[in-house]
Amino acid sequence: MFTARSGRTALTIFGMGIGFGAILFLVSLGYGLQNALLGNITSSGALTTLDVSPNDQEGKILTQSVAEEIGKIDGVDSVESGYNFGARMKLNDTASDSQAVIGSPGYIDLEGLKLAAGKNLDKNNPKAILVSSAFGKIFGKSSAELVGQKISFSLLVPSQKTGAEKAKNQSQATIDGQDFEITGVTESEETTFWANGAGLQIPADIPFTKLKVKCKSSAVMTAVKDAITQKNFSVSSLSETVTEVNKMFRIVNIVLGLFGIVTLVVSAIGMFNTMTVALLERTREIGIMRTIGASKRDILLMFIIESTLMGFCGGIVGLLLGVASGQIVNLLVNTAAKYFGGKTLSLFAYPIWFLGFIILFSILIGFATGLGPAKRASSLDPLEALRSR
Repeated sequence: MFTARSGRTALTIFGMGIGFGAILFLVSLGYGLQNALLGNITSSGALTTLDVSPNDQEGKILTQSVAEEIGKIDGVDSVESGYNFGARMKLNDTASDSQAVIGSPGYIDLEGLKLAAGKNLDKNNPKAILVSSAFGKIFGKSSAELVGQKISFSLLVPSQKTGAEKAKNQSQATIDGQDFEITGVTESEETTFWANGAGLQIPADIPFTKLKVKCKSSAVMTAVKDAITQKNFSVSSLSETVTEVNKMFRIVNIVLGLFGIVTLVVSAIGMFNTMTVALLERTREIGIMRTIGASKRDILLMFIIESTLMGFCGGIVGLLLGVASGQIVNLLVNTAAKYFGGKTLSLFAYPIWFLGFIILFSILIGFATGLGPAKRASSLDPLEALRSR
């Protein structure tokens, strides 16, 4: 089968390989996009962290006493507080409006930031600051060049007055930060910086914008969330977002896999046709084998082994085609991203279990497509087979 009819067998294997390669290409694209998205929004600590926000409708604000009260809930490991302010940053002679996240180093750790250069905030250095990579375009510097630069900024503090005075005087108060050193640059397209609150004099009467509640484990997150919700605060968690993203991509991968299966079905029909033609061409040969002692089982196994082996080879070819095409597309996309100043990423991911599934599925398809012709071949009457031409 593999030598006497090598051309037809090779084309059949290649056709199967295209089908399996299409499945691998599309599904690995789904997994790659999923990993790229989750890699930008998660860190190990962020997945067991709850974000607590004020409840404006109930008039519930976040104060130090509230943070201490939440810290006493069973299952809470730590509570970190932070502020969000509008700000204006200045580097040398260039200034830029931005958003500022001010908190303890623990609070900023739980933000789940991904660093493009430098290192994270040091709790022993109150003058350390992290900036987003977007500032590199504004200040005309690369991420590596931003590290070590000295900057200053002004925080616009919302007025705590009420009524007409609040509308008139809102955001007039400022908090100045001088001689802060950029220790790290995060991967973000938003003009945001993160600074240690210990290096700034923030009035005690300004309520926190958000609390980050670090739970001892993921098992207690639901109970902690319920306890905080009963205090009429808004609670959310990144783990919920991750769960929703995984659900969405599970559907995406199924849809992409179905598109690939259409190609595989066409390839499987071609393989079934090859085995059927082989049966017709080898009818006389089967008659000779039966007359010299071959049993029906021998003929059945011969055809099944041939088809299964072709399916296995088709799976191997599919792996090679799927991975190679994915890497080529990934290279082209990242080359274009670099040219236009974008960020490179891996668009394709190949879970080991899915690669194994492709091989097992190829063997199953080979066995299934060869089973019908194998049964017909084993049931041929030896004398009738010998008379065929």
